[in-house]
Amino acid sequence: MPHDNGPHDVIMPALGMAQETGKIVAWQKSEGDAVKTGDVLFEVETDKATMEVEAQADGFLNGVRAGAGEDVPVGNVIATIDSEARTSQPAASPATDASASADLPEGAEVIMPALGMAQDTGQIVAWHKSLGDEVASGDILFEVETDKATMEVEAGADGFVAALLAEAGEAAPVGAPIAIISAETPDNPVQRSIADASAPAANAAAAGAEAKEAPEPEPAKKPQETRTAPAPTRSDGRILASPKARRLALEQGLDLNRLAEAGHPQPYHVADLDVLKALPEKPAASAATATRHLTADLPTDGFAEFAAWAAESAGLTDAGALLAGLAAASQGRDEATIALESFGRTRLFTVPAGPFGTITEAEEDTSPDLTLRDLRMSRVSTVALGAEETPVLTLTRAGEGLTVTLECAGHHLTAAEATGLLSEFAGRMEQPLRHLL
Repeated sequence: MPHDNGPHDVIMPALGMAQETGKIVAWQKSEGDAVKTGDVLFEVETDKATMEVEAQADGFLNGVRAGAGEDVPVGNVIATIDSEARTSQPAASPATDASASADLPEGAEVIMPALGMAQDTGQIVAWHKSLGDEVASGDILFEVETDKATMEVEAGADGFVAALLAEAGEAAPVGAPIAIISAETPDNPVQRSIADASAPAANAAAAGAEAKEAPEPEPAKKPQETRTAPAPTRSDGRILASPKARRLALEQGLDLNRLAEAGHPQPYHVADLDVLKALPEKPAASAATATRHLTADLPTDGFAEFAAWAAESAGLTDAGALLAGLAAASQGRDEATIALESFGRTRLFTVPAGPFGTITEAEEDTSPDLTLRDLRMSRVSTVALGAEETPVLTLTRAGEGLTVTLECAGHHLTAAEATGLLSEFAGRMEQPLRHLL
């Protein structure tokens, strides 16, 4: 789908949960080239795989920042796609300008990670560490939310929190530094917001205007406290909450939306669940309006081996069609339409009863019976997004295995149907050949 007229960042994707960098094998497009959504931009290689990375927007490739043979950290911006070709490098983002200023402490930068191929920004839900705190590389530093998921992000380095360059509730560009971990205890730790990056220029302009007009001095005002202010309520209705709070709320049958309706400030944490429990009870939701959320953990992922076997023995090389076939077979229908979402791209498949070789791509305006969201190559580990227009099966990595999550509304599937669908699909992903024989 074409992108809007604004610039679109091209980031180094994650091909595995433990991947930290990717090597650019070759660029298939050059600076200034016109590109279409789906065009191959470059090839990236890790220890596990080599993959072609497609453009996620229409426009012109500009600002290429890494060449063939270079290792680039996951989530770093390596180019942009703009509405017109240009020769100058793109201006640095406010967060980047802030991190480069001379008054910041030295240390390892923590960047806003990419949770998906089409992600431009991430919203900070909460910081788990404060300025000056000692941290280990595996400590949870903050939580980040995108349109698709909420994730806990580790510090990535041992040391001390020397700078926090964004506040809870703020959205930071993917790849932008948002914290600094120093090797020694910081003498002058720095606390900033994303908005602070533009403050020097604004202050300079204001100072110049004041020097010319020389207005009468006003009485001093008490500084406003902004650091502890709660994050604003999302205009799109999305709830800001920690993964643990979401998980416990789900396990205990609590609705975080009720806290928002009561005006309780976000983001929500475990302690806020006590406030939620104390709210007056509402009538229980009927089966038609209930939301179902089920998960299945698989010790092994048998799909990769199955895809290789299908390609070699039957010439079935479209892994997306194979996934759609397994999902449709799990529903037990004579024919089904499956929507496969992966790296911000959606493909629709018509799956009839019979051999997988009869699976075809459906028209774009076809309404799917089931959505399959493939997040195996992302850093997302858990999902709790709520019911959508169709039942949604989500695949995420869990060590050497998989986690399969089913979310749907009560009117989509009964409890027994939801349990059966998840069990069937999980079994097919773990041992595909056994279910085909």
